[in-house]
Amino acid sequence: MKLSDLKTGEKGVIIKVLGHGGFRRRIIEMGFIKGKTVEVLLNAPLKDPIKYKIMGYEISLRRQEASMIEVVSEEEARNLSTGTTYHGGISETIPVNDNEMRAIAQGKRRTINVALVGNPNCGKTSLFNIASGSHEHVGNYSGVTVDAKEGYFEFQGYHFRLIDLPGTYSLSAYSPEELYVRKHIIEETPDVIINVVDAGNLERNLYLTTQLIDMNVRMVVALNMYDALQHSGNTLNIKKLSQLLGVPMVPTISRTGEGVDDLFHVIIGLYEGADFMGQKEEIQNEALREFREWHDAYVPDHKFESHEDDENSFTPRNFIRHIHINHGPELERSIDAVKKEIGKTETIRHKYSTRFLAIKLLENDKDIEKNVIASLPNASEILRIKEQEVKRLRETINEDSEQAITDAKYGFITGALKETYTDNYQNTEMFTRIVDSIVTHKVWGYPIFFIFLYLMFECTFIFGEYPKEGIEWLVEQLGNAVNTYMPDGSFKDLLIDAVIGGVGGVIVFLPNILLLYLFISFMEDSGYMARAAFIMDKIMHKMGLHGKSFIPLIMGFGCNVPAIMSSRIIESRKSRLVTILINPLISCSARLPIYLVLAGAFFPGKESLMLLLIYSVGILLAVLMARIFSKFLVKGDDTPFVMELPPYRMPTSKSVLRHTWEKGAQYLKKMGGIIMIASIIIWFLGYYPNHSSYQTTAEQQENSYIGQIGKSIEPIIKPLGFDWKMGVGLLSGVGAKELVVSTLGVLYTNDGNLDDDALPERIAQQSDITPLIAFAYMLFTLLYFPCIATLAAIRQETGSWKWPLFAACYTTVLAWIVAFLVYQIGSFII
Repeated sequence: MKLSDLKTGEKGVIIKVLGHGGFRRRIIEMGFIKGKTVEVLLNAPLKDPIKYKIMGYEISLRRQEASMIEVVSEEEARNLSTGTTYHGGISETIPVNDNEMRAIAQGKRRTINVALVGNPNCGKTSLFNIASGSHEHVGNYSGVTVDAKEGYFEFQGYHFRLIDLPGTYSLSAYSPEELYVRKHIIEETPDVIINVVDAGNLERNLYLTTQLIDMNVRMVVALNMYDALQHSGNTLNIKKLSQLLGVPMVPTISRTGEGVDDLFHVIIGLYEGADFMGQKEEIQNEALREFREWHDAYVPDHKFESHEDDENSFTPRNFIRHIHINHGPELERSIDAVKKEIGKTETIRHKYSTRFLAIKLLENDKDIEKNVIASLPNASEILRIKEQEVKRLRETINEDSEQAITDAKYGFITGALKETYTDNYQNTEMFTRIVDSIVTHKVWGYPIFFIFLYLMFECTFIFGEYPKEGIEWLVEQLGNAVNTYMPDGSFKDLLIDAVIGGVGGVIVFLPNILLLYLFISFMEDSGYMARAAFIMDKIMHKMGLHGKSFIPLIMGFGCNVPAIMSSRIIESRKSRLVTILINPLISCSARLPIYLVLAGAFFPGKESLMLLLIYSVGILLAVLMARIFSKFLVKGDDTPFVMELPPYRMPTSKSVLRHTWEKGAQYLKKMGGIIMIASIIIWFLGYYPNHSSYQTTAEQQENSYIGQIGKSIEPIIKPLGFDWKMGVGLLSGVGAKELVVSTLGVLYTNDGNLDDDALPERIAQQSDITPLIAFAYMLFTLLYFPCIATLAAIRQETGSWKWPLFAACYTTVLAWIVAFLVYQIGSFII
């Protein structure tokens, strides 16, 4: 609970002080430090301020300030301890002493909230994964992490709660990621921030570091991918750079886990000791005594006790100090003028650094202006001074204030690196340049990309066939066992036709889907996917889209839901909305089983070509619809193409295999959930009424509930060449596209016998479907009604039901038109 929640006369023991920088230090100076008992003496008549007693002093705090101090109350401590005894059946409350409360507070304090902040491609999510054991996917391009991911782990007596924030280049208000990260840091107040920095690209990465310094947050810098810096032959004086920035820096290699233990050990030191450096001697000594007691108990042989001249040793006195990035005399004068006026509202300090707010105002940050400054009583005066200073800077230094601040920060970074970084001029990017000269070539880049896609589909089909046959054999044996040993009846039919026939008909494609994700993961992690966006930018631009739109479209090959969410990387609202609307036209892995069944049944030996053709049709129609939407439906301006092309890296087998297995686990989970339930429902509708009244399965199905439903929609799909069974399959696919296959598996079960043939052969033998109809059906399932999860994702990203309803309608109409043209023209030609 918070200190402000205590009532008059109640006591509590302090767990931690929240908030940022100067506010936290001022509160600690007043004696509000961990483990101290505080008593509420008096509430003012209007409940604000509140008088407290701590360390023998009487101190007044505003309620808002008290709300930033976390405590353990006597009642809470009593509930957590054996605080009740019984004498003669009457309960008596045993008072809780200060030592017991202090022990409980210390236990609660052992939870450290850590946020990871860094540029895209700096290895932030890899660090999160290896530290927490979480399995978030790592993609080598901006925007993979579109929401904060949470993980937990125990280390050296502490419980860490890790938050992996979206990758961002700055803390401006330019993209949703930047706003999200800034809002999280301000409102959630993490105990410590890990600023993950690419050690091989320090100049660009440290720009975000300087903005975090402006925010005055507790921070440690993880010099990630440090092995790349070492292999380059360049050198970095980590100790000196740490001192210049005022923050500890720890080399890490998240790919292997090297340095991660050191990093979190330093975080514990930062958490337990940083606030107390430079405080009163008794406060500082007590904090260090407790810290060393913990250190001796958990890490007696660690570097903490090493000599101060050790480059990588951690000594709080040397590294932890708050600095101000010097922006030059004219800018500093303007910053101070705006900061002084903001600081007149004292309550702003508990949440924000006034210097950070002043810099953001001079950068013309509309979000800060609208959501922070506008609520202050002197807002008009703050904005007047800001405009005055912006005008003065333009006249004095002949430069826009926003650009001047950016230049000053990069000037500071350049100066710091000149003192600490030695460039031995070794060309470490030669390999990347050679590969890029081939795969991004204006002529060869496109055929190479489509060759990669073809090889992906070919390998998916060829290498997936062997384990697929093994799973088919297991499903067949299971069906035979049930058929042999169970007595006849509806329950036996349910197991064979719905569970084994329906779910088994889908689960056999697990190897193919795993292989598809394996290839996509490899292309993402290696850096090639970012090149695909680069070479496609011109085509995307002609479509009225942004080059970055290609990333969500390619991700759609895996699943449309995360692909739609990843469209947040696109700054332009117009391009983002059009990308979302055309994403359902990109064939996701859920549709793959449908293609494999029909291609295997009607196009034997040409399965890979059919897959490439189907996927290419989806891409071409996405191009066409994007052009139409950007010209007639969605209005807005284009934004310039700015996207990082990271160096090529060999993906670790652990990362690729882990991501592949997670997608497989999701697929299996879907098998036991929605697909099994839907298969049972479809079986029930196809089994009743009057199951025993008919001589054949075909006759019974035609007169069942599902037959009646299929017959009712048959006039709509008859011009496409589809029969009522195929129509029922399409209806079931509204929930999830895999259900199309499980539905066909139920409807085309051969009188309960699964041992006759696999599903493709059963469909080929028991229907009037021709290769032309099969091709039209594949095209229809490619294009029609997105699954419910995809529609929900569109609703979430657009903030309106208008767009998901539009997507559902236009895709279904488009599917009908395409399938109609293919079937009718094909029938005429054949």
